[in-house]
Amino acid sequence: MTSWRTTVIVSTSLQNNEALRVLLAQQHRLRYSDSVEIGSFVFPLSGTAFMLITPEEFPEKAESTEYFKRIEKFVQVHRNSFLLLQSPVYGTREWQILSAVQKRFFGSNLKVIPIHSNVDIVKAVLSIAKATSKPHADSIRDRMALARARIIECSPVWELLGMTDWHSLLSLFLLWP
Repeated sequence: MTSWRTTVIVSTSLQNNEALRVLLAQQHRLRYSDSVEIGSFVFPLSGTAFMLITPEEFPEKAESTEYFKRIEKFVQVHRNSFLLLQSPVYGTREWQILSAVQKRFFGSNLKVIPIHSNVDIVKAVLSIAKATSKPHADSIRDRMALARARIIECSPVWELLGMTDWHSLLSLFLLWP
């Protein structure tokens, strides 16, 4: 099986991030850019974008409008956006930040993912980006359709529906818990 490699457009603010070193070690192509939002990286072939923040970066007041404006701009630009909140341990402050972001962007296309380590960042972004990239998404869709057809084909419900003795079928449903 060949390993999956892709191009990632990365904010120049993340040049020294350990997670990006892991991506480079896995031979993904990184392109640094000042035009993407600070702290973000984009997988153009899958149409996904990730913004990485830590609780230390988040303002003391979780309702800070300037930080939310930055996230809002990110969400408006990217149709499939993810916010990665990285903290080794989740205490009260981290859960408050997570809750504030979820409340503020409820109903939008932003998904918030709590992340503990750089390894978790790489696993999460690669899993999502790979699953949503064109050839892999088509393959997953085809496999799910096959699995659904197989489940339906092997379902005992079809045998029940094929029964001509409706009294037996009715008594079966009356006995259903």
